[in-house]
Amino acid sequence: MASKIELRENLNIEISESVTAEELFQNTVLRPVIKLQNDVFMTHFFHYLNNMKIDWESFSSEKRNTFIENSFHKDNILKNTYIGMVIGMMDAEELQIYYKENKMFNKRIINMITERLKSQIVK
Repeated sequence: MASKIELRENLNIEISESVTAEELFQNTVLRPVIKLQNDVFMTHFFHYLNNMKIDWESFSSEKRNTFIENSFHKDNILKNTYIGMVIGMMDAEELQIYYKENKMFNKRIINMITERLKSQIVK
C-alpha cells in the first residue's frame, strides 16, 4: 500500500536558499496535500452549502467570494474539518513539524483552501 507521502504529487516548486522552514513545509507538505485533497474539499463544500440550505446559484461572484471567506472565519466546525482533512494526510514526522507552529500553519491551510475554492467554484 502506498504511503501518504507517495500519494502526493510532486509540485516541482523551486526552493531558494533563503526560504524559511515554514515556507518549505508549506511548499513540500501543505500544498501537495491540499492539491491531493481537492476533490474532497469541493465535495465537502457543496455538502456544506446543501446543509446550510444556501441557494448558491442565486449568488453573484462577489457574494460567492464573500460567502466562502466568511464561512471559514465564522464557522469553526467547517474550518476545523478542513484542517483535519489536511493533517490527516500527514505522516508522524510531518505532524511533529506541524504541531510546533500549528496556529500559523492553520492560517496558511485555510488561506490556501479558501483561495482554491474561490478560484474553482466562483464564476
